[in-house]
Amino acid sequence: MDHSRHDHSHHEMMDHSAHMGHGDHGGQNTCNMNMLFTWDTENLCIVFRQWQISSNFTLLVSLLAIIALGAGYEALREGIRRYESAVTKRASSVPRQNRDEVTKRAHIIKSVLYAVQNFYAFMIMLIFMTYNGWVMLAVSLGAGLGYLFFGGQTTIAKETACH
Repeated sequence: MDHSRHDHSHHEMMDHSAHMGHGDHGGQNTCNMNMLFTWDTENLCIVFRQWQISSNFTLLVSLLAIIALGAGYEALREGIRRYESAVTKRASSVPRQNRDEVTKRAHIIKSVLYAVQNFYAFMIMLIFMTYNGWVMLAVSLGAGLGYLFFGGQTTIAKETACH
């Protein structure tokens, strides 16, 4: 199909400044999105344009924050496991006529916690998907430290494939 007669003038007016990593934007650092593994941190943005690595110091602070996020995820998982255990004990200790009320309310709370846990896991997955080796190591180190500090009562097997 020949498109040579179509009016393409509207393309000239389009603002392409939102394209990350393309062209010169007045000398400003732009986010560089890699789809291949790299150790390069030049113009690296982590999840958000505002979380940009601009120096060795911001790289170090970011890697420490990512380690803390990974450990925090493991703390959240352990907190949810403890809540579930407490609910099970409570449900078995209340009279039979009140058990449905306790389990329904607990199920609503567990549903909210499940949503929070999944959101957290997907955000960590997005961080990992910068394909930057330093960031990937920080995510893994955070998960390992989180398991060391918070996962003492749990098996090493994962219940979820994300994170």
